[in-house]
Amino acid sequence: MHNTRSASIGCCLAVLAAGGFMFGLEARQPPVSPPVPSSDTHREVISRYCISCHNGRLKTGGLALDTFVAADVAQNPEAWEKAIRKMRARQMPPVGLPRPDEATYQATIASLEQSLDRAAAAHPNPGRTDTLRRLNRTEYRNAIRDLLALDVDVASLLPADESSYGFDNVTVADLSPTSLDRYVAAAEKISRLAVGRPGRSPGGDTIRIQPDLTQEEHLEGLPVGTRGGAVIRYTFPLDAEYEIQIRLARDRNEHVEGLTEPHEMELLLDRERVQLFTVTPPERQEGFSEDYQPSHDNIDRHLTVRVPVKAGPHALGVAFLKNPTALIETARQPYQAHFNFYRHPRIQPAVYAISIIGPYAPKGPGETPTRKRLFVSQPSSPADQEPAARRILATLMRRAYRRPVTDADIAGPLALYKQVQAEDGFDAGIEMALSAVLVSPEFLFRVEQDPADIAPETPYRISDLELASRLSFFLWSSIPDDDLLDLAIAGKLKEPAVLERQVRRMLADSRSESLVNNFASQWLHLRNLDSITPDMRLFPDFDDNLRQAFRQETELFFDSILREDRSALDLLRANYTFVNERLAKHYGIPNVYGSRFRRITLDEDGHRGGLLRHGSILTVTSYATRTSPVIRGKWVLDNIIGVPPPPPLPDVPALKDNTVDGNLTVRKRLAEHRTNPVCASCHNIMDPVGLSLEKFDAIGRWREAEAGTPIDGSGGLPDGSKFADVDGLERGLMNRPELFVGTFAEKLLTYATGRGVEYYDAPAIRTIVREARAKDFRVSSLVLGVVQSQPFQMRKSR
Repeated sequence: MHNTRSASIGCCLAVLAAGGFMFGLEARQPPVSPPVPSSDTHREVISRYCISCHNGRLKTGGLALDTFVAADVAQNPEAWEKAIRKMRARQMPPVGLPRPDEATYQATIASLEQSLDRAAAAHPNPGRTDTLRRLNRTEYRNAIRDLLALDVDVASLLPADESSYGFDNVTVADLSPTSLDRYVAAAEKISRLAVGRPGRSPGGDTIRIQPDLTQEEHLEGLPVGTRGGAVIRYTFPLDAEYEIQIRLARDRNEHVEGLTEPHEMELLLDRERVQLFTVTPPERQEGFSEDYQPSHDNIDRHLTVRVPVKAGPHALGVAFLKNPTALIETARQPYQAHFNFYRHPRIQPAVYAISIIGPYAPKGPGETPTRKRLFVSQPSSPADQEPAARRILATLMRRAYRRPVTDADIAGPLALYKQVQAEDGFDAGIEMALSAVLVSPEFLFRVEQDPADIAPETPYRISDLELASRLSFFLWSSIPDDDLLDLAIAGKLKEPAVLERQVRRMLADSRSESLVNNFASQWLHLRNLDSITPDMRLFPDFDDNLRQAFRQETELFFDSILREDRSALDLLRANYTFVNERLAKHYGIPNVYGSRFRRITLDEDGHRGGLLRHGSILTVTSYATRTSPVIRGKWVLDNIIGVPPPPPLPDVPALKDNTVDGNLTVRKRLAEHRTNPVCASCHNIMDPVGLSLEKFDAIGRWREAEAGTPIDGSGGLPDGSKFADVDGLERGLMNRPELFVGTFAEKLLTYATGRGVEYYDAPAIRTIVREARAKDFRVSSLVLGVVQSQPFQMRKSR
């Protein structure tokens, strides 16, 4: 039956793909820059300061300004936008060469921007998004959540997405045959779980705990008075019995770690105790060495219980009862990490994995949130089954396809429903039809088609339905809800007042947390934390507890800026952060206790605050053994200032010593790169920025010295300004706030449109920043600016 259903779904997919997809010109025009004294201002400045390097003979940076400086700016927008970006950051002319004064800089940039903005208003170029854009893994998971009220971890079901321009929703136009098989298998598993039909035999899932998680103290989400363990959010498919198995962590000799006395462990379901176990140390067996004691083999075999569970989502918890804590006097603060047998072994036992096996003795699908969402109609008799199925499919497909559906749309899934219903019943038929919907191109792809008979290279306004999808996937990384769809179908969504109300409503909705855990997580490289493991010889106090605390601090911080609608500049200058006890100890912040994160206001002379002081960012921009001013400088230039350096040239050697060197500081070793003129052109820009963060070590701790040598935290920005450490860096960035805000707007626009920002998007970005300035650069004003922009509301025909 499984093969038959897979083949039927595949046929349905092919038919839908072969059948195609069913489905006022100007968006908000960017206002031009304020008038400038003279339209020739830029020509005079470029001729005096720039052409000596950027000419037809030298072509420094691939730019020959002398060939078009006298021409109309609108004839060479790409080159002039590149020049504006460099001048805005005061990168050009380079420090050390003659440079104009600040007033001349501003007048030159204003002159160029005025000409370019005027040309963009007369001849809009909103760019072109791909016609077909597949839902990436995050979008697919969220779409299933909102479509079926079902939270599924799709990481094991679907292939990983590649990133481009910093985000994984850009290069998503293809779907290989291998990937298609994964999507078909995912659809079948999700459909069975949603409907709640029993399988042929019990299945199972094993959830392994991070091996470097320290389990000596209380973990958030578990009852007070416990330590270690884990909380697992799990959807049980049926009302039935399930076997829960717990396995303890072992060392390389297969001995349970930290088991020197009896420990009590409790199993909880939705915070209610289900079972209390006792784990006791084994007796030593004579005739075996200390390296292997077979008495440890079965020490956790009794940690198994079969319990009845109602179908639906539940929180399964496992934790040890906490023994009284004894304060041991030590000359130095003890390490917080305990997971490494040879360096900092576990003091007490820890959970290694939890297995859930079942269902046994199933009693039915139960009343789950998913069935309530899916079965909007229940048949009262056999004759009513097909009409009920049609109503279920019509409601489901409208949400899944993000548009009104026709009888022709319903015909394919309904035919599959009939085929299976005749053999296995109503629920089985709905399961089959749901699988077909979940592999339909109409669900898996966001489709934007050019209007019929439109001339090539013509900008046009996208439809309200396409706008609804762009808006929901931007703010929620998910499908539109009924309110948004209703407005789009009625043709009212594009009305400015209606659109603004919807944006504010959606930002207030909890689903906008995707701007935190999807947009910000990628922009700030927080996703890289999972792959970061600092050298345990040098940083023995790093564990998964600290790794997750780093991530949570930055996500809570970004969320507070979003929810409170603060200025985007507060991302850099805020005087508060979020910590729990583990993170506070790492930062040296006193009087913070417990696993709960809380907001704290920081002292003026403290070392914490905005993003540049967060352990998450300082760690992902370091090597495993030391800091990297190059990586940190590049990160700031790319993600904060918006002037990323070019990629390194091939065959450029790395630092001779990529580990810890007791004789040379990182600053001195980096000087080697700058002695090479080829390397110096980029490193003279990157290194001073990164060196201003050098007083933070490779895991974000503040330090004044390294190996007994005082650390020089002086640095500089591309504009030539010099300062000491992170305080000066932040002040330098605040001197030109439009640089950071413009970069933030670019990242938002890239994420919102699913394509890279190009030179022709610059006028729209200037408009967003200019209008947000009047509102103190509040995040909502930037989000609204993106939504109201031409690149978001319009598209160019092929």
